[in-house]
Amino acid sequence: MEHRAWMCTALSPDLSGLQLSARPHQALAPGEVRVRVRAAALNFPDLLMTQGKYQHKPPLPFVAGMECAGEVLECGSAVVALRPGDKVCYGGHGGAFAEELVAPVAMLRPMPTGLDFAQGAAYGVTALTAWVALVRRAALQPGETLLVHGASGGTGLAAVQLGRHLGATVIATGSSARKLEAARAAGARHLLVVDEGAAGLSDAVKDLTDGAGADVVFDPVGGDLFDASVHCIAWGGRLLVIGFASGRIATVPTNLPLIKGFAVIGVRAGESARRDPRRGDENRRAVDALTSQGVFTPFIGARFPFDNAPDAYLAMAERRVAGKIVLEM
Repeated sequence: MEHRAWMCTALSPDLSGLQLSARPHQALAPGEVRVRVRAAALNFPDLLMTQGKYQHKPPLPFVAGMECAGEVLECGSAVVALRPGDKVCYGGHGGAFAEELVAPVAMLRPMPTGLDFAQGAAYGVTALTAWVALVRRAALQPGETLLVHGASGGTGLAAVQLGRHLGATVIATGSSARKLEAARAAGARHLLVVDEGAAGLSDAVKDLTDGAGADVVFDPVGGDLFDASVHCIAWGGRLLVIGFASGRIATVPTNLPLIKGFAVIGVRAGESARRDPRRGDENRRAVDALTSQGVFTPFIGARFPFDNAPDAYLAMAERRVAGKIVLEM
């Protein structure tokens, strides 16, 4: 019995290496679970992996997709935590963009209450990144100012939601007022539309903070926004490097962190869990609890049929959508 999956068969800048292929039925090993996938969500690393630009480079060919949600079909021996019919979420470096998924039980978790399958597929990577960044790495405190770049994207919106929950004043930046309305709904107090060169951003942040600057900067964009951030970060601030969606990896003259006393902190939520599994489990439990409480509510900006995955990738590449993009079976 076969099922279909989106395979990356070659690395390319134009998605030409992405193909919908038939996959053979896979027998379960001990500790593995078979899941009928109901929805899968795109993340920016999914796009980068098809181009060979992400730090994790799976061998070709590979089944694309980092996260999905669905129902348990079958459990292998030694699996006691799940049973057929359970609703589960998956997070990993691949395998999610398929009609059927076989994964170790450790890579699956019960879907938080209150979510549908699209939301269950869409919350995991973004919420975990926001939690590790703001709680573990930056130790964001009530009353601090949080500047979130790319705030209309899935990861940025999760940071806005968590920042508000933690008692911070959130300043959200984005490329258009229309897309930033999602950030306002998520809890941002101030919205700043920035152009490609981030002109005026530093002055605008200083004006909003009475000259003090932002205590924490959440930056999944890099490039010009990173450059502007080092000029509007507060004394003792924390500049969180999440990613480089702009395409340019920025640099900082080391005299600036010295003079202003701020820290540049790298954030890799998935890698931190691999390095410290116990802490990783704690992070995931905290994120799932906050999701069940409604703190993290994934904003689904677009839904595509499973067969139209290349169109979904293109919508992400062209930054046409606020929030998360989901494939539905």
